[in-house]
Amino acid sequence: MGCSFSGMNALYGAVNGGGDVWINENRFRILRQLGEGGFAYVYLVKEVGNESAVGGGVGAKIKDPSHVSDDGTYALKKVLIQSNEQLELVKEEIRVSSLFSHPNLLPLLDHAIIAAKGTKEGSWSHEAYLLFPVHLDGTLLDNAKTMKEKKNSFSTMDVLQIFRQLCAGLKNMHSFDPPYAHNDVKPGNVLVTHRKGQPPLAILMDFGSAQPARKQIRSRAEALQLQEWAAEHCSAPYRAPELWDCPSHADIDERTDVWSLGCTLYAIMYGVSPFEYAIDESGGSLQLAIINAQDSWFSLFLFTIRSKLLQIHIDGTKKSIPPSTSIRVGIEHVFLLLF
Repeated sequence: MGCSFSGMNALYGAVNGGGDVWINENRFRILRQLGEGGFAYVYLVKEVGNESAVGGGVGAKIKDPSHVSDDGTYALKKVLIQSNEQLELVKEEIRVSSLFSHPNLLPLLDHAIIAAKGTKEGSWSHEAYLLFPVHLDGTLLDNAKTMKEKKNSFSTMDVLQIFRQLCAGLKNMHSFDPPYAHNDVKPGNVLVTHRKGQPPLAILMDFGSAQPARKQIRSRAEALQLQEWAAEHCSAPYRAPELWDCPSHADIDERTDVWSLGCTLYAIMYGVSPFEYAIDESGGSLQLAIINAQDSWFSLFLFTIRSKLLQIHIDGTKKSIPPSTSIRVGIEHVFLLLF
């Protein structure tokens, strides 16, 4: 799915005014805002007049019929683009998002990028519109906060099923040639849909940080460059140790996601990532806590997994400084333990 550029692809300014927006030949009405972050806004939209749209509406462009909305509602992500660098990043997000087709990875249904007048006279910026299926039950983070307020939690079986689905989605990404790493696995990037009589559906979203996973680091300059990139694209409490303190000679691969996945599992069970306690402690360092990974949470976590989640044993760390990925299992091994 290539990036399309046309002044007719989207109605500039309509989103801010709560009106209609066009994505290519299909028209959508803005119903309400669902969220925002950085330069991006997410809206609930409904397709308008799909009976007369070219080719039968957006549904005609969607390969998987299960992604076609019964009531015409979708999620629309609007990204404000102020530089050529941001433009290239959005185009890359669109390209990468279009690679995946898996039940536990959020599919990109359609997109448009338009040129818009900038704030300075004669200047131009861009806006991107990305269309996705809508999941109104929110993210794992949203659900965890609500449950904490109600002094409730996911059942052990629901935790296991959510974790299995995340493993399945990552396994798909890691199976590409070359493998792709998500690089920002966390509860806030996992959509949850509650289903009557079934475990929750978990879908990994936001591929803005996804890249080919395998990198050969052969100098201090390359190591620092990777650390700077990770600081911008990988959420700190879920970031793998080798992305905090990268050796000058290292092979980085998709197992960075396995670390983040383990921290996400911990957060599902306890409502907070295993290292965030360091932020609240006087003089505590999140970075040092992650690099050391020797605190009591680790033994407790392994015990809980063994005792509650069908004797699953996941060893995602090594008690040394810096931690080595040499003993961290890949997602395929985690997946095999679950089935």
